[in-house]
Amino acid sequence: MSRLNRLYEEMILEHNKKPRNFLKLEPHSHASHGKNPLCGDDYFVFINIQNDIIQDVSFLGQGCAISKSSGSLMTETLKGKTLEEALELKNAFLELVSKDVDADKKALLGKLKVFEGVKQFPVRVKCAALVWRALEDALENKSGEISTE
Repeated sequence: MSRLNRLYEEMILEHNKKPRNFLKLEPHSHASHGKNPLCGDDYFVFINIQNDIIQDVSFLGQGCAISKSSGSLMTETLKGKTLEEALELKNAFLELVSKDVDADKKALLGKLKVFEGVKQFPVRVKCAALVWRALEDALENKSGEISTE
């Protein structure tokens, strides 16, 4: 097993076991719900944005280890980023899990690059991308009120 694959597995398992920012963020200015009915992954993303800076971000829900760890790492990475930086990271991440990307994009993603191996398993790409798609929706469709029931 390669070093990157070991790191990938360790990080996925760690963030699945102890997800960061796994709560309903209050207050939040933006929110969205992402669900994959085929596998059951179901997450809410909450963001507090002020002056085009992500002050805080969280997620809550249920799903597989890949989707949960993707949400955990996403929230860690996005705090303090501008909206432009967040969208750039989102686009780079979605490219990383679905196709080959250049070294500059990998460098931009930092520790998120451990998800590169997901593209080897096409059915898992949607797992890794779900919270990022919910983030995209929340940023594009400012909807602060959302029911988690």
